[in-house]
Amino acid sequence: MCWNWSDCESIEDDVAIRQAYETWGVEAFYQHHGSTYRNPHEDRIGRVLTQGLAAIPREGLPVLDLACGSGEVTLALRELGWREIHGIDPYTQQAYLERTGQVAEGYRFEEIGQGALWGRDYGLIVCSFALHLLERSRLPALVYQLSCIGDRLMVITPHKRPEIRPQWGWTLVDEFCLERVRSRLYLSTNRNL
Repeated sequence: MCWNWSDCESIEDDVAIRQAYETWGVEAFYQHHGSTYRNPHEDRIGRVLTQGLAAIPREGLPVLDLACGSGEVTLALRELGWREIHGIDPYTQQAYLERTGQVAEGYRFEEIGQGALWGRDYGLIVCSFALHLLERSRLPALVYQLSCIGDRLMVITPHKRPEIRPQWGWTLVDEFCLERVRSRLYLSTNRNL
């Protein structure tokens, strides 16, 4: 484990990232490592997307890669034939740009929970390895706002968390676990599908 920033310029494995979260906190970790961040589960994320989105049409409304990191989801979705993908992440914009060639918007979960994306339309929102880090008290507002702008939500997580309740605007339609990476697919109850 590294105890100061200069000792750990490149943190790429799961254990080191978890230890860094515990040492500095999630926000400080991403403020320092956002431009070089790489998700150590990228290969599994791609396989989870392949399996979980097999029956979802590729045409139509754009996709939101929420908490887009360095573009792991965006790159996998491109490989699967998705074309219009928008990234949002307040910390990893440089890493996302370098890997995908796209600019990510810098909204934070709190801003989205307060309606920052109101009026947008997404056919699919994918949030990979991020929602479990959100303070539980902020989760209902965030996922409710997402249910107003997106038809489907796929949450990819290394945990059983977060638990998204139906009263927050989503109905669980599929769930599976692949090599300790859990995927949940929800349909919005606030949109006409």
